[in-house]
Amino acid sequence: MFHKNIKLIIAGLIVITGIWQFTENNIGNGIFLFLLTAIPIFLYFKNEFILLAFLKLRKQDFEGATKWLSFIKNPEGALVQKQQGYYNYLHGIMLSQTNINQAEKYFKKAIELGLSMDMDLAVAKLNLAGVAMSRRRKLEATNLLNEAKRLDKQGMLKEQITMMKGQMKKI
Repeated sequence: MFHKNIKLIIAGLIVITGIWQFTENNIGNGIFLFLLTAIPIFLYFKNEFILLAFLKLRKQDFEGATKWLSFIKNPEGALVQKQQGYYNYLHGIMLSQTNINQAEKYFKKAIELGLSMDMDLAVAKLNLAGVAMSRRRKLEATNLLNEAKRLDKQGMLKEQITMMKGQMKKI
């Protein structure tokens, strides 16, 4: 993994090489190099290890996702803010299976740093509502559930939200 600034430097060097190819009348090479610039710019905004961890998580391979996330040594320096949010979000999802206290910390940090998709934010708030409910903080859990319901525009979490509201009535 390259540092985020190194990715921009690589993109700049590729653009400069593309311009040089244009001046040498190698138009095809210049166009190809300009198109090739999209890769480091894309990887600046979407970290490659986070993308690979998401792919492992889709297959329910928590160990593989943890392995890919462990390659990120310094998330504060190597990742932009949204990537840091998703880094914490992924850690929270994986830890929610085993250690709910650690998962709560990661989900709160992910929400604080920001997640770009409403669905991811809804899942994080739903998990935090579950933690609050298990600790008998009914008001906090209700607020988080309402926020998760508002963010769930496709209705994918409707069943889980309804189930948690039913469990809260028993408290």
